[in-house]
Amino acid sequence: MSRIIIISGPSGTGKGTVIEHLMKEESLHLSFSISATNRDPRGSEQHGVEYYFLSKEEFARNIDQNLFIEYVEVYPGRYYGTLKSELKRIDTLGRNLLLDIDVEGALQVKKLYGEQVLSIFLQPPSMAILRERLEKRGTETADVIASRLERAAYELSFADKFDRTFVNDNLYQCVEEVKKAILNFLSKK
Repeated sequence: MSRIIIISGPSGTGKGTVIEHLMKEESLHLSFSISATNRDPRGSEQHGVEYYFLSKEEFARNIDQNLFIEYVEVYPGRYYGTLKSELKRIDTLGRNLLLDIDVEGALQVKKLYGEQVLSIFLQPPSMAILRERLEKRGTETADVIASRLERAAYELSFADKFDRTFVNDNLYQCVEEVKKAILNFLSKK
């Protein structure tokens, strides 16, 4: 079975940007796992590209049918999860699975797959910088940003449960540190 690399942390810590850089590193043999959610697409997001956008009913049906490796209700009524079919899809490619998932989901995957998993937590330099990053996106209302910051404070309390933690203050330095951690993990097969 493939190795599993998890990148987790609060919204706005630059997970997507770090992942974008990691995906270009062929030496890591990564394939990105597309998460499922019952939220609406943002901007130009497309079903099957950034996420599998499911209705509330479809998500519930997948839960009932035990089709998720992990899933979490991140915000009231807002679910995110990793479908078992994604793990199978990437495993058949002979590549390592890269997950961008919520901290609670990350711990569920780590518990299930143990030593096959490297869990990485990205944290912001400060909550003030995190607020600034979320506001610069221009994709959420002030209420949503406040909710994300509240969630971020909660998620930061999980950092010590991850294998590695990195502060994303300097993007290129962070990418290099994460890449080295992944290469080290993969060399221990």
